[in-house]
Amino acid sequence: MNTNRSLVRRGATVAAAATAALVLAACGSNGDGSAGAVGHASTSPTAPASAPAVQGQHNAADVAFAKGMIPHHRQAVEMAGLAPTRAKSAEVKKLADEIKKAQDPEIKTLSGWLTSWGEQVPAEGAMDHSMHGMVGMMAAEEMDKLKSSSGKAFDTAFMEMMIKHHEGAVTMARTEKADGSFPDAKTMADAIITSQTAEIARMNNLLGKS
Repeated sequence: MNTNRSLVRRGATVAAAATAALVLAACGSNGDGSAGAVGHASTSPTAPASAPAVQGQHNAADVAFAKGMIPHHRQAVEMAGLAPTRAKSAEVKKLADEIKKAQDPEIKTLSGWLTSWGEQVPAEGAMDHSMHGMVGMMAAEEMDKLKSSSGKAFDTAFMEMMIKHHEGAVTMARTEKADGSFPDAKTMADAIITSQTAEIARMNNLLGKS
């Protein structure tokens, strides 16, 4: 009987020790909860590989791309909006409409990314001095010249300015492809390079430069 009682006590002690070990292990995992709180506890063995995901899979280059492309696109849309009442060429009017339809949705998408990243979206009309140094951006004087022209003179000025504008956007998109990490931003950059390079060729052709 004494032997049986001893075995029972020993079994209870082992069980208690096992329970305590489980409790400590659970507490230990909670102690690492700062990583688990963002849903990556199960992938802790590969934490270094999943580090970009913890940061929303974006980097400083992605933020710069979005913050730069928004005012860049806004100016292109503003330029395109002048064409219906000022352009003479049907081809120029068609091109301007295509530019507006392509870039308006991209502005909304870029703004959504910045908001989701906790970044500030450039304010409407934020064509401050910092924007003037951006590749392809038109100065206020150039925009005024475009707004005051019409007919064939508008068509020529619009295409020459938009070619320069598109070349700037393509340069920005290539930088994003090289330095960015956010997959959707890199996909958009690819689309910008493809579509705007094709539009540059169309405008050069209309200008007789091809």
